[in-house]
Amino acid sequence: MTDGPVHGTWEPCPAARWEDGYLSGNGRHGALVFGAPDGDRTVVTHHTLVRPNGSEQARPPQLADQLATVQDRLLAGDTTAAEGFTDGRELQWVQPFHPAFQVRLRGGPPTAEAGEYRRSVDFTTGVVETECEGWRSRVFVSRADDVIVQYVTLAPHLALDIDLDHRLPNAPVELGVGQSVVRTPEGALITLRVRYPGSDRAYTGVTLVVPTGGTTTLVPPGVRAEGAESVLLLTRVVRHIGERDTAEDARTLRGLLSDAEGDERPRSDDGEPGSGDGEARSGERTYDRLLARHIPLHRTAYHRVTLDLDAEQGERALPGTELLARTKSPALLERLFAAGRYHLLSASGMLPPRLPGLWTGDWNTAWSGAFTTNANLNLQTASAVAGALPEVIEAQASLIVRQIDDWRENARAVFGARGLVAPSHTDGESGGAYHFSREYPLHLWTAGADWLLKPLVDHDETEGVRDPRTAALLAEVALFYEDFLTRTDADGNLVVVPSYSPENRPAGASWGAINAAMDLSAARHALLTAAEHHSGDPGDPGNSDRVDRWRALADRLPPHRVNADGALAEWAWPGLDDTYDHRHLSHLYGVWPLDEINPYDTPDLAVAAHRALQLRGAENDSAHGHLHHALIAARLRDGERVTHALGQVLDGDFFHASLMSAHYPGRDVYNADAAHALPAVLIEALIQSTPDRLVLLPALPATWPSGRLRGVRTRFGAEVDLDWGPGRGRAVVRPTRTHRIDLRTSSGARPFDLVAGEDRVLDLGPR
Repeated sequence: MTDGPVHGTWEPCPAARWEDGYLSGNGRHGALVFGAPDGDRTVVTHHTLVRPNGSEQARPPQLADQLATVQDRLLAGDTTAAEGFTDGRELQWVQPFHPAFQVRLRGGPPTAEAGEYRRSVDFTTGVVETECEGWRSRVFVSRADDVIVQYVTLAPHLALDIDLDHRLPNAPVELGVGQSVVRTPEGALITLRVRYPGSDRAYTGVTLVVPTGGTTTLVPPGVRAEGAESVLLLTRVVRHIGERDTAEDARTLRGLLSDAEGDERPRSDDGEPGSGDGEARSGERTYDRLLARHIPLHRTAYHRVTLDLDAEQGERALPGTELLARTKSPALLERLFAAGRYHLLSASGMLPPRLPGLWTGDWNTAWSGAFTTNANLNLQTASAVAGALPEVIEAQASLIVRQIDDWRENARAVFGARGLVAPSHTDGESGGAYHFSREYPLHLWTAGADWLLKPLVDHDETEGVRDPRTAALLAEVALFYEDFLTRTDADGNLVVVPSYSPENRPAGASWGAINAAMDLSAARHALLTAAEHHSGDPGDPGNSDRVDRWRALADRLPPHRVNADGALAEWAWPGLDDTYDHRHLSHLYGVWPLDEINPYDTPDLAVAAHRALQLRGAENDSAHGHLHHALIAARLRDGERVTHALGQVLDGDFFHASLMSAHYPGRDVYNADAAHALPAVLIEALIQSTPDRLVLLPALPATWPSGRLRGVRTRFGAEVDLDWGPGRGRAVVRPTRTHRIDLRTSSGARPFDLVAGEDRVLDLGPR
């Protein structure tokens, strides 16, 4: 094929459900666009918008003085002992994420017939566009100016009513709402103030309305533009405590109308905005200028990695909903790969993506729209390093750094230890481990800090520069294990007790147990990685001693256990039998995302891990379970299992027309896990790397007979382009560092020398 994949999607009809609305975002503000010209709605979201529910003051349970007792009981064989390791509180959810309001535009042309209407989203720019006769709307969220921009051109005979409306599904009736609209020299400023019930916390949205031509009338709580050739809308929302003076917000938005040379809008003698062609061009120039500042920040990141599966051009041109019905089409995987990169980038900025990314049209967001760190967030950001999206890594680092004091308190309160323990759920504000119950004793989980820091470590390996923030955090995680790992078994091995494998439990036992495989892998990885990052630090005279301690602790952890079925056991403790039918695959953490278990260095454990994967059920068909399964299968070189796991999602109707995904089959529960994780699966099936190894085409599905993957970053500091087809393969490796690696292809293994700045071309030969 000479033409590449289409970097966008489209539909011939407006979104009937908010889940089908096209998405734009800059990692702070989000926009969800319906695209109905006669009543268009753009739902505005922001990462900071979480509703107080009492948990804002919640702290982790003070249990440290009970730890020794519960450890004694568990080690003595009391499998239910950890159920009493609590302060008796009820399950407390984190503050729920919610939408701000919708910008409503009413009075445009009636919705056209399917053949006369088109809505689309351009992944390369983030622009959502709606077109029909007499109407054109373009919406994007600027990374440069942190503002939602909507530019509407319409037939002059049409009147357009514009307002801000917080009344989205399940909005609490007790909200304190204030609205105002005032004239400005440019047009009007609409303000919406919303105070949460029983709280001093609130949020305020402002929209600057800039019409071109016609007349503008205040129609509280909004405005009416009549006879206008176009209307430019600039929108922001901010969450705050107490009252907020919006004068500065208004000045900032008005400042975006002018470039460095001054105000472009023509003025009449009395200082009011003029009209005519000059004014019309000015409105369009303002939109174009704002877009031009945004595009380099967005497009450059989006285009760093691309996938081409040689799909047919006719299928590439189909609307998204038609393409979703062709579940075996390479064009569908191409588009979902592109959409996943687009949505992940758009949701990542001040924070990484939440369970629903950055978007929701409902105040009752499933699972509080939280950051769930025992699988979901981790899967969503899985492609960030290899997929060359450091913006996502920086967003994840931002989430971690702002919560470190809470992580320290978790370690002290629950375990009486120094160092860090990450929560399993967070709203982005508090990192306290207070979300737990008998059936979800998430406060027992100690592996979270390692999993959250793993992408930061991978990123540093890719760049060849260690971030001192990451090194300092790793040291604190190691300090936790120094204090926590004090119990031993009969063979002198350290014991992780209590131990928790999210969100499963041993057959016939309770959730809090001993030596969960995930906990063993995480502790070993955290200790060794901390030691590596601090080895040879001349600035710390006591550094050598603590590095030696960390390595010694890692060496004393027990090996993984292989059970009677020949599978890697989820708990490496005698008598704790596996529960196979479960959505999580926590016990295979050593395979993915770690490199602890792999077919090259630990072939026997890799066979046991593969057996564990074969035995694992899908339980309730959660999307994250299928994608997690596929990632592990790719690491274990099982292309057929990758194909099957992807097929469960593609055939299960998990994707909305927006190409955002759902948590369950049948598009049930809006959730970004599948959408954001799918690019990682495709990359892992084609290219894998460690700091010392490159694996090409490790798990190529038979359903991808040919294609090209461009721009993948490796953890040994090189960029790789890969081409493959029937009986052939070719890779170009562009190293930034001089290094010898272990190269693995279908032809076998060999050492491969790289020299910084010298491209190497690999003929992979017959496959």
